Amino acid sequence: MARFLLFLFLLTHSLATFAAVAVGGIRTGTDGNATRVVFDLSGGVSHKVFTLDKPSRVVVDLKGATVDPALAAKVDGRGLIQRVRTGVRDGGDLRVVLDLERDARAKSFLLKPEGNEGYRLVVELEPVTAKAATRMAPTMTVPPAPRDLIIAIDAGHGGEDPGAIGPGGTYEKDVTLAVARKLAQLVDKEPGMKAVLIRSDDTYVGLRQRKEKARGQRADMFISLHADAAHNRAARGASVYTLSARGASTETARLLAERENSADRIGGVSLDDKDDMVATVLLDLSRAATIESSLQLANSILDRLGGVGRVHRARVEQAGFVVLKSLDVPSVLVELAYISNPEEERRLRSDEHQWRLARAVLAGVKDYRERHMPAAPRVLAASNREHVVRAGDTLVGIAQRYDVSLDRLRAFNDIPDDRLMVGTRIIIPQ
Repeated sequence: MARFLLFLFLLTHSLATFAAVAVGGIRTGTDGNATRVVFDLSGGVSHKVFTLDKPSRVVVDLKGATVDPALAAKVDGRGLIQRVRTGVRDGGDLRVVLDLERDARAKSFLLKPEGNEGYRLVVELEPVTAKAATRMAPTMTVPPAPRDLIIAIDAGHGGEDPGAIGPGGTYEKDVTLAVARKLAQLVDKEPGMKAVLIRSDDTYVGLRQRKEKARGQRADMFISLHADAAHNRAARGASVYTLSARGASTETARLLAERENSADRIGGVSLDDKDDMVATVLLDLSRAATIESSLQLANSILDRLGGVGRVHRARVEQAGFVVLKSLDVPSVLVELAYISNPEEERRLRSDEHQWRLARAVLAGVKDYRERHMPAAPRVLAASNREHVVRAGDTLVGIAQRYDVSLDRLRAFNDIPDDRLMVGTRIIIPQ
C-alpha cells in the first residue's frame, strides 16, 4: 500500500511538473520611447500585470509558470528597463519584476503560436509623461470638475440602408433617428450628462465607423437603437441585447445579429476582414468586465421599457453584433418594438410614444449610473492623489500601484464592489 501511495504521489508530481508552463526566453526591445518585453512560453498562461512606484516597477505574475533565474539575469537592460528579477509566489506561481528607470504605464497581451513562433506574452511599457505626472502630483488641493458622462446614441441604419420596413411603409431608419434625437435632448438636460449622436441625419454610417466615432468622442456608454422585424406579424415587444462572447443566447438573437450586421455590406464594407491587434488586447480582463457592465445597463433599460409597453422577452439577450464589438464601455442594442407588427408600427410613428421610449431609456441609464457608478469625493486633500480609470484597470491593480489598502481605497471612494467604469476618477488616500 505504501509503495502504491508513493507511486501515486510521484505520478501526480510528474504530471503537475509536465503541465507547468516554462518561460524559455525573455527578450527586450525599444520603439521610440516605448519598451517591449517578450516572454517566450511553452504554452498558454494566465497572467496579471500591474505597476508600482517608489521605486518604479512593473510586476508580471504568471500562473503556475517556471523560469531559470539565470535567464532573467542575462536580460539586457534596454529602454525603460534597468534589470529583471524573478521569484516564486503563492507556492507555485512565477513573479517577474521589471525594475524601471522611471514611472511607466504597462499593457499586456498573449499571442498564440504562429509560424515558427510559440506562445508569447508581450508587455509594452510607455513612460509617464510630465503632463500625466503633474496630474497625479499631490499638490492639487481641488480636483478638476468631473467631466460629463458621455453617452453615444446610435440611430440604427440610415441613408441607403432603410432597415426594416413596416407593413404601413414606415422605415426603421426614420424611427430610430427620431427616438435618438429625443433621447439626446433628454440626456443633455441631465446634470453631468452629455449626448453624442452617431448620426444626426439620414446618412449611412458603417458599423465599424459607429464604434470609432464613439471612441473618438470618449464615450462612457454606447446605446444603439433599432426596431425589430419578424415574418410573424403577431410578434411584439421591446428587447435589449448585449454582446455575447460565445454566440447568441437564442435563435432569434442569432438571426437578428446576422440581419443587423449585414447592413455593412450595403455600404460596400466587407465583414470578412480580420481584426487587428486591438482584438487581441480586448481578450484581457477588461473585456469580461465590460460585458458584465453591459448586462447590468441592459437590465436597467429593459426594466424601464417594460413600463412603457410589452417586452418581447423578460431577460436580456446576447448576440454577436459588430456594432457592440471592440468597445471598452458598457454597450447595448435596444429593439424598441416590432415594426413588422401593424399596431406597434403605428405606435412607433407616434411622436408622443417616441418621447415615452426615450424617457424610458434615459431612466434605465440613470438607474445604472446610481447603482454602479460611484461618485468620487468632492474635495481632494493636498496629501491625496487622483487616478482616472483607463481600460484594463482593476481596483486591486490601482491599490497595488499606489501602495494603499484595497479596503481603504474602496471605502474612501464609496465603491461597493470591484467594478470600475472607464473615466471614473479615483481618489488615492494617503
